Amino acid sequence: MSTPSSLYDEAVKIYESGEVEQAVEKLKEVLAADENYVLAHSASAVYYQKLGKFDEAIEHAKKVTELEPDDNFSYLQLSVICQRCGRIAEAEDALAKAHSMGQKK
Repeated sequence: MSTPSSLYDEAVKIYESGEVEQAVEKLKEVLAADENYVLAHSASAVYYQKLGKFDEAIEHAKKVTELEPDDNFSYLQLSVICQRCGRIAEAEDALAKAHSMGQKK
């Protein structure tokens, strides 16, 4: 049986071959095995954004911030995804959160 990690690695290879939709399907398998697999949510955010599925992209980017609330990179990724999806106000909010977290360190 495949582990979430090995399924994730397969998804990345599929994505790198240019098959974004198939990579998303593989990431769904990862998340079915472990719904809190952060890397799968992070990759899903990027892949959905590339497919023009903005609501799904933002949903996964937000999930990353829920799973990694103390990681300012999570908020940076959310900011970039929101910006690329045309959600500028949300992008600015996420960027401000990332900056404030960075200053606390």
